[in-house]
Parts: sequence; structure tokens; C-alpha cells
Amino acid sequence: MPREQSVVRPRSRCPHCEHPIAWYDNIPVVSFVILRGACRQCRRPIRWRYPIVESLTGLSSVAVFHRFGVWPLGLVYLALVCGLIVSSFIDLEFQIIPDEISLGGLALGVLLSLAIPSLHGTDSRWLALGRSVIGLVVGGGLLYGTGLVGDFLFKKESMGGGDIKLLAMAGSLLGWKLVVLTFFLAPLLAVIPGLAVLVFKRSHVIPYGPFLSLALVVSLFVGHEIIQRSGVEETGRMLWMFYGPQGASH
Repeated sequence: MPREQSVVRPRSRCPHCEHPIAWYDNIPVVSFVILRGACRQCRRPIRWRYPIVESLTGLSSVAVFHRFGVWPLGLVYLALVCGLIVSSFIDLEFQIIPDEISLGGLALGVLLSLAIPSLHGTDSRWLALGRSVIGLVVGGGLLYGTGLVGDFLFKKESMGGGDIKLLAMAGSLLGWKLVVLTFFLAPLLAVIPGLAVLVFKRSHVIPYGPFLSLALVVSLFVGHEIIQRSGVEETGRMLWMFYGPQGASH
């Protein structure tokens, strides 16, 4: 995607000699081990990124299907996690997040919310659609606002547009509560790697997409439990009862 090449044609090939890869040399992880990490034709090394991505995708499939079942939630959430894996590794190498994943996923997230309202814990398609729209607005808005503040303080771009669109995309599927949790989790996950980059590379710039993605996966699997145990949801209900229309009328 970042090289603007098709992911379908031409078929899989060695990036060094560009020789087409036979099906038996393209089995995830297994072929890497059998070939001992080198192309069968030119014997140039195969990057470790390939088996890492393949392993992550396989483990994610097992985890998602075990947690959410296969249909319908499991397939939707697996597509989300796979999109996050792709975005993270592209961001690590190219410092971009492709619009095909973020904006394409955002549009698909809204449509899926309308088609599968259980994604947002309801049987009402219109309520699910509303929660999807609120989620994408909150997700994108939080990072956009943070970027504006950072641009003002540091006098340079502090938040990439790809990160904003990625969190908006996730919000369209997960809703506003989980993207708010992600917004606070991601910086915690980025602290130690950020300090390492600052110390060893003398740079303040790190790709933020992988940390957003990891925080989103944590939120997907245990986000509701974290919110319940923290008491945030209950506090919100109490404030609404006290300050909301019914409370104010008393």
C-alpha cells in the first residue's frame, strides 16, 4: 500500500529477485522455517517482519474467535485487528497510515454498525448507527484536539492525520467509551519506547499508530471490564441522575 502497488497482482514475489513465490513456499511461518529465512531462488534473506505478521495474525484469529465467537462479532473484530496489524507495521516503516485502511474502515464501520447493531450492544439499527457516528466523532475529535494543542505548544505538527483517522475508524465500531479509554492507554504504552528513542536516537518523533493499535486491542478485549472496575461508568450515571433533566427538576 505505501508503495502504491497492488496486493493482488502480480502474485507474491521475492522483493530482491522478484521471482514469483510458489504456493508451497508461501505457507505462513512454515515456509519461512523450511526455507531457513531465505529466498529459494536468490538465497537473499527474508525479512523477519513476514513471520512476525503471520504469527500475530494467526494468534489474533484464535484470540478473537475464542473471545467473541466466529459470527457476527468475531469476523468484524478480526477484520479490525488485522487492519490494526497492517497499519502498525506500515507506520513503523513509512510513518504513514494508509487511507484505504483508516477511511475505508471508517465507512465500513458505519455500515456494519447499521447492519449488525449488536456491535454496539443494542437491537436497534438506528441506535447502533448513532453510537457509531458518536464513536468516530469522539475518537477523531480527541486526537484532533490534542494535535491542535500540541501544534500550538511545540510550534510544529505533533499528531499525524493518519492517527486521527485510525482512532475515528475504531470509534465507528467500538463506540465512544472504548476510544476514550484507548486515548488514555496509548500514551502510557508509548512512554518507555518514546524515552528510548529520545535517548538513543535523539529524536522526539515516534510512530504513534502501533501504540494506538495495541491500546485498541486491549480496549476491545478488556475495555468494558476496565471501565466497570474503575467506577467511571457508575460515576457518569450518578452525575447524570443528579445534574440531568430529571435531577434538575427536583
